[in-house]
Amino acid sequence: MRRTASGIILSVLSLLVMALSLSGCRTEKATKPVETMDSGQTTGDEAPVAMMPNAQGAVADKRPVIVCFGDSLTAGYGTDLGQSYPDYLQTDLDAEGYNYRVVNEGISGNTTKDGVERLDRVLALKPAVVVVEFGGNDGLRGLRIEDSRTNLDKIVGTLKASGTKVVLAGITLPPDYGPDYIEQFTDTYAMLAAKYHVPLLPFLLKGVFGVDGMMQADRTHATSAGNQVVVKNVLPLVTPLLKK
Repeated sequence: MRRTASGIILSVLSLLVMALSLSGCRTEKATKPVETMDSGQTTGDEAPVAMMPNAQGAVADKRPVIVCFGDSLTAGYGTDLGQSYPDYLQTDLDAEGYNYRVVNEGISGNTTKDGVERLDRVLALKPAVVVVEFGGNDGLRGLRIEDSRTNLDKIVGTLKASGTKVVLAGITLPPDYGPDYIEQFTDTYAMLAAKYHVPLLPFLLKGVFGVDGMMQADRTHATSAGNQVVVKNVLPLVTPLLKK
């Protein structure tokens, strides 16, 4: 009986060792080093990946940061990963020799109020430049112009007060919203650009809206090809704020 018990114990121990070894192999395969996310679309729930340390405990990317801050037009809604305008901004800046990292802080469905609530997250990145694009969802929902202006004012004013350089990108609305509302809506961007002395792109979708192949079927969001045009609209306002 003793020999039989000893044999059973040894067999059990051997099985436990084997199980732990297999578990360790699976853990190693499942664990990957943290990668830097330059300008990919974000869900809004995760912390900015590039702020996390890599396996050696060093910061993954020390380049100055450009944040593209906005709603679905910034997030790249409806396009594949890597096809938002911030992605193409990174590509163009790299090609022109600018050593900056573009971070996409666009979240689909965001209003100017949501932008105010996310300011701390953007400021935590210590950006050199922020491209602000909000307001479309406010307008499409028919929100009060005064509220949208107040929120957008707080976004631009807070960023400027932090020492960040700001580029303001505007948007407009379909004609069925009425000329008075549309005029007040679009005037908001010009008013804030003048107040804070920031570069203004009056219409983010210039050369894109209404052009075949540039807009998705919803007639609201740019396609991949459209986003490549959008970045050509944004780039001339951003590059004068950068250093090589």
